[in-house]
Amino acid sequence: MIKTRVLCGLDSLTEAEPWLNGRRIGLMANHTGINSRFQSAADLIHERYRLTALFAPEHGIRGAVQAGEAFEKHTDPATQTPVYPVYGKTRRMTADMLDVFDVLCFDMQDVGARFYTYLYALSFAMEACAAAGKRMVVFDRVNPLGGEKVQGTVLDPAFSSYVGMYPLPTRYGLTIGEYALWVKNYLKLDVDLKVIPLRGWRRHMYLDDLDIPWAAPSPNCAAFHTALVYPGTCVFEGTNVSEGRGTTMPFEYIGAPWIDAQALEKRMARRKLPGLHFRAAYFSPTFSKYQGRLCAGVQVHVTDRDLADVTEGALALLDEIRDMYPAMLEWTGSAPGSFTIDKLLGTDSYRRGLKDAHALISAHQPQRQAFVEERKPFLLYD
Repeated sequence: MIKTRVLCGLDSLTEAEPWLNGRRIGLMANHTGINSRFQSAADLIHERYRLTALFAPEHGIRGAVQAGEAFEKHTDPATQTPVYPVYGKTRRMTADMLDVFDVLCFDMQDVGARFYTYLYALSFAMEACAAAGKRMVVFDRVNPLGGEKVQGTVLDPAFSSYVGMYPLPTRYGLTIGEYALWVKNYLKLDVDLKVIPLRGWRRHMYLDDLDIPWAAPSPNCAAFHTALVYPGTCVFEGTNVSEGRGTTMPFEYIGAPWIDAQALEKRMARRKLPGLHFRAAYFSPTFSKYQGRLCAGVQVHVTDRDLADVTEGALALLDEIRDMYPAMLEWTGSAPGSFTIDKLLGTDSYRRGLKDAHALISAHQPQRQAFVEERKPFLLYD
């Protein structure tokens, strides 16, 4: 298969030169911010311009921090630049942080799902820069899931959280630069924003169509086949069923010690969901839920990505588990009365049993279509 050569925004760093020359530069980035020669945004900007601060989202500047773990202000060993956390206790930039730069650059790879916290690190930074009169440069990156399909639920702002803040579909089909333009309009931000575009990318292209370096966006999304199922199976984070963290197949393995894998496989086969196959599987997580215990369940395979809707497929899997084990399945959350699955889905109608998988996804079709129209002015690529 001949892959299409695509250059990310960072490959066109010189396009940002008028914005960067002679100014103090802050950079919000992580290990995914690399160009086609695998050079990091932090290192490149440090070499060429006056890099005065780094801002680290979830997983840190160099990708050394596990999901959900907090970290403190420190110095980046490679550039000797101070690193300020924008995750954990301090998700929004403080006045002290805003004082150390004139222009803020942003360069991170997301996976095209509403749950990813990098989206909200960017929008919070845009709000802070708008209030402080600071310019922003966003180096665009591909959406690994392509830019055509829009799937899942559209978040109700009543369930806004750091895993979903705005009325976006679960799979929204925007690049990070297009998202920046959309959220600027949605939040009505008066921020001087420059997006350095991709070269060679088209909306129908998935990551595996491309000749482009890929750095895992997070420790539990190391491969493209993981990213394909993630917009669906991430909902299991809101349950006591393992989503495969602590295995070599996170978000592909779904299971628990109390599940009958063969029975679950047969139930899913009867559903005949297009483009998806659910194979009986067994795994023992090395960390996270059920650490060191044998779990039984399924591995989710995407057999035809053009037909598959993993958002409905994952909920259909949860339908079956809920039906099979009503006394065992539990909804998890960070506080009493707060349920993670409501935040991930952007609604409580599924948890409360008001809608099953098919009914929920179908009910959100008008909202998804409205978003497809709403996003049109912000699309940068055909």
